[in-house]
Amino acid sequence: MSAISTPPLAIVEENIPNDRRRRRGERTTKIRGVRAGMWVYIGLGVVIVSAIFPYYWSFLIGSGDSSTINDPDMSWIPGGNFIANALSVVNDPAVNFWVALWNSIFSSTVIAASVVVFSTLAGWAFAKLRFPGGKWLLAFVVATMAIPMQLGVVPLYILFADLGWTGNIGAVIIPALTSAFGVFWMTQYLSQSVPDELIEAARVDGASMFRTFWTVGVVAARPAAAMLFLFTFVNAWNQFFWPFIVLDRQSPTLPVALSLLQSNYFVDYSIVLAGVLLATIPLLILFAFAGRQLVSGIMAGAVKG
Repeated sequence: MSAISTPPLAIVEENIPNDRRRRRGERTTKIRGVRAGMWVYIGLGVVIVSAIFPYYWSFLIGSGDSSTINDPDMSWIPGGNFIANALSVVNDPAVNFWVALWNSIFSSTVIAASVVVFSTLAGWAFAKLRFPGGKWLLAFVVATMAIPMQLGVVPLYILFADLGWTGNIGAVIIPALTSAFGVFWMTQYLSQSVPDELIEAARVDGASMFRTFWTVGVVAARPAAAMLFLFTFVNAWNQFFWPFIVLDRQSPTLPVALSLLQSNYFVDYSIVLAGVLLATIPLLILFAFAGRQLVSGIMAGAVKG
């Protein structure tokens, strides 16, 4: 029995009608040769300038002196006092800069990691497990986002005061270990990115539910978990209201410490904005290291989908 021979590619191309070949070439050219127009670049330039300008303005004021912000003839060229102003912030005994920096890094990291872990577990349960009242419970979790935190400040403060935790960084971490938004985010992502057939195949192969979650759910949730980690970290880093209430001046977070730079009668904005830029540097470093991993994870998930 002779093997069926496959015709060469050139012969196949010759047998394709000219109009069909031309339409296919036009589609390929449109896909491969698409280029952004002038207005796209102009729009992107406006967005980039709008994002960078607040940092430049803060650096411009932070590199001057106390009279820079009120000077009508202020130069748009930064001055040479930024290092001196930054050292004033770091060495101010009322600020406790290094203690505040460590408290912010530690609390934001623990909160972000905890939210990712618990949200991924809860999202997997709501998205892929079937149990009585699951939809109602998810609706209740989402509804809690409508309740402002300010309503629970008084009973929460009384609770931590009875436990003797006021002034302790743990009082900032524990109330934020879970997030209703994180649960909703991971539920929606896992329900769309993980097909039920993949879970059934893992169960047929003898994998337990936790093994299925670890080998299938965690791998699929990596891009969404990275986004949730960054979002939660930035939100915890910028949190001011609750740390200002529950912490003291000996152990503040960075936003609370920077608020101590303002006196009752005079505010030196060059010192304040120099401190604000110092507080922004760790976030920029985080995005510099994690941004590429975040984009690559999202693109990998998009390609696999």
